[in-house]
Amino acid sequence: MNKLLRNSLRLLVLLATAGVFSYYLKNHPDLLKQLVRTPPHVVAVLVLLYLAWFGAMALTVQATLRICNCTLGVGENLLLNTYSTLVNFFVPGQGGVAVRGLYLKRRYQLGMRHFILATLIYYMSYAIGSAFMLLVSSRPWWQTTLGVTLVVMGSISIMYLYERRSGARTDALDMRFANFGFLFVATMILLIAQASIYAYELRSINPGVTLQQAVTYTGAANFSVFVALTPGAIGIRESFLFFSQKLHHVDTSTIMAANVLDRSIFLVFLGLLFIFSQGAHIKKSLDL
Repeated sequence: MNKLLRNSLRLLVLLATAGVFSYYLKNHPDLLKQLVRTPPHVVAVLVLLYLAWFGAMALTVQATLRICNCTLGVGENLLLNTYSTLVNFFVPGQGGVAVRGLYLKRRYQLGMRHFILATLIYYMSYAIGSAFMLLVSSRPWWQTTLGVTLVVMGSISIMYLYERRSGARTDALDMRFANFGFLFVATMILLIAQASIYAYELRSINPGVTLQQAVTYTGAANFSVFVALTPGAIGIRESFLFFSQKLHHVDTSTIMAANVLDRSIFLVFLGLLFIFSQGAHIKKSLDL
């Protein structure tokens, strides 16, 4: 896909999303009133949950780097994840991964191809967990097993093709079981943090939403990460949630309100990350 086509597609999705939201808000004016009346404690709890999510994200990066035979200090890891999170929201695609890869290559001479291969292992773990969340509460056990198996096979195929085409070698990675276990646990913590965020948002808007619905909803939302053509996957995530309504059974009004709330809180959280990054630079300058 050439650059012009990618940019045109992103613009089309953003315009379509803006149009849908404008039409929906015009016909449901109570939505904005409801969000404006969001209690301060709801905002505070969500910011704290996003802090937990950020910590879990840093843990997955550390686990990925262990597979690459590379480790970062806690402060360096947090600061690197601060920048990559900021970039990942405003730059379409996986801009955050690129920031981490370029930094690690420059500072630690970590090969980009091997970092990407290790990142694909993380994405496989993330996709498997998300598929399980999507299906376990909504479909029979055999369909859940089949769905997870298909995700495993697809992920392994993608890694195999990347390894063949890029020349990256798995024997250059530390593929010990302990490292895979660490990555799996870190990914599960991340998924639990995401489910907690979505569950709290959904129930703050519609107390009738069950935990099972929130788990299925999280699984559907997570797959939008893999096709994030727009900044913050705006419009993409909402589409995944609308098309999966027969699985999670969350009504359209609640989906719209929850996503507007989530975007708003996440922007506040990004502002806090930006302040943290600037404070870290000031401290470093003073230390010098």
